[in-house]
Amino acid sequence: MELGGINIRWQDILEILILSFIIYRFLLFIRGRKAFQVLIGLLVIIFASLVSQILQLQTISWILKNLFVAWAVFLIIVFQPEIRRGLARMGKTPFLFWSEQDGVIDEVINAVNFLSRNKYGALIVIQQEVGLRDYMESGVTIDAKVSSELLISIFTPHTPLHDGAVIIEDDRIVASNCILPIKEEDLDIRHMGSRHRAALTLCKETDAAILVISEETGKISLALRGSVRTNLDGISLRDELVKLSSKKNVSSNKFFVKRTVQEK
Repeated sequence: MELGGINIRWQDILEILILSFIIYRFLLFIRGRKAFQVLIGLLVIIFASLVSQILQLQTISWILKNLFVAWAVFLIIVFQPEIRRGLARMGKTPFLFWSEQDGVIDEVINAVNFLSRNKYGALIVIQQEVGLRDYMESGVTIDAKVSSELLISIFTPHTPLHDGAVIIEDDRIVASNCILPIKEEDLDIRHMGSRHRAALTLCKETDAAILVISEETGKISLALRGSVRTNLDGISLRDELVKLSSKKNVSSNKFFVKRTVQEK
């Protein structure tokens, strides 16, 4: 196929599609992380290096060239955990499409039902595509498989980790006691409690699904896509999470959930 006198092969189109997908996944990976700032710094160095070469500034060009090599090593060191995790997922199922262990939603719903009945306040963040590494770093690292027993233990009153949020990534409880941002100037949250305000702020900034259990009433809320739904029960909440997971499976096949749930 020729376009404007240029011969385009089907292999060229395939390469463009593959590279576009890789770049898209990479941008999703670094979004919401400090890595985005690192990427900006790297792009500045690349731009400065090109300008110095055009202007034939040999000394500056030499310095920036060596600095670029140092940055490449720096990136590998900084993102070592993410690189290792990504390679592990690719090892499970190739082509950047992976599945996690079944039952994550079931375990979360069982915990939410228990916490709601006993009026234990809780804030559970389920990461989607946008990374939440900065928020994870504000809390205590857990890195344990999702289980209702562990979630209940974390949010039991007067325990060391019951304040703050738990963040779930795939089938792992990554961190607890995490601090979430609250934008006090937002008119939508002034009438809400602190947990609901934090949930609404985060769901406006990321695509995370945030579950909130009120300590006063035991009511269950779901913050997602910039809005908060309240007065949910375990069944309706599970339906919402299954829908969210199904949409995720269509695009990335990231994890599957069971279709049955044992209510505690």
